[in-house]
Amino acid sequence: MAKNRKIMVKGIEVKINLMQETDYISLTDIARYQETQHTNDVIRNWLRNRNTIELLGLWESLHNPDFKPVEFDGFRKQAGLNSFVLSPKKWIEQTGAIGIISKSGRYGGTYAHQDIAFEFASWMSVEFKLYLIKEFQRLKAEENDRLQLDWNLQRTLTKVNYTIHTDAIKERLIPPELTAQQKAMVYATEADMLNVALFGKTAAQWRSANPEAKGNMRDDATLEQLVVLSNLESINAVLIRQGLTSQERIEQLNQIAITQMTSLLKNSSIKKLK
Repeated sequence: MAKNRKIMVKGIEVKINLMQETDYISLTDIARYQETQHTNDVIRNWLRNRNTIELLGLWESLHNPDFKPVEFDGFRKQAGLNSFVLSPKKWIEQTGAIGIISKSGRYGGTYAHQDIAFEFASWMSVEFKLYLIKEFQRLKAEENDRLQLDWNLQRTLTKVNYTIHTDAIKERLIPPELTAQQKAMVYATEADMLNVALFGKTAAQWRSANPEAKGNMRDDATLEQLVVLSNLESINAVLIRQGLTSQERIEQLNQIAITQMTSLLKNSSIKKLK
């Protein structure tokens, strides 16, 4: 998922930025619907409103354990007075707020969590808010469709690599005199080696912990896990042909799984697909 995305709302380009693993919408862009040049003034006028302060304080109380209630009470008592002036930066610095973020740079401006952004849009224009919600929902639906497609493609790749994996097992680990049942046990054991290396449990252990699940543990995997699993299948095939023991292989596979998952999760915003 792209970190910075844009939607068009009533002719206004509105940026959506992924921050703290959730979507923040540009209040600066929304304010352009009312005032194209002095967007900061529009936002400050909204922040002066007592109802706004009450809303922001309640949101922070629900989502931010580090929110400073004493400083919030000070703002709440002043809200609505002619002399009361409040900027996003002052609100953030003095209350420790996380619902509003002020950024500089190319994608700079004032951003707010989608809950707050929708309220700001409603204060400015109910019509604009409805169009904003509609376009935001359309964007999320498209992103979810793309994620599902990526997941399906990676699941298919994992199944293709599984053939490479089973061929190596057949060539090096299965004596010709074994029965069909014994051969199946070897394949299952090798598959579970990958499960343990990546997921930390066997297929049987996963089924025991998820008795109501319709699929298997790989059907419940994240996209990142499927990428690593696909890699592990190819790597294990190479290790098998090198003649390494199962203990040597699982130790290497586990370290590879940890390294690759750490790298993928560090550099990816993909959410778990149930």
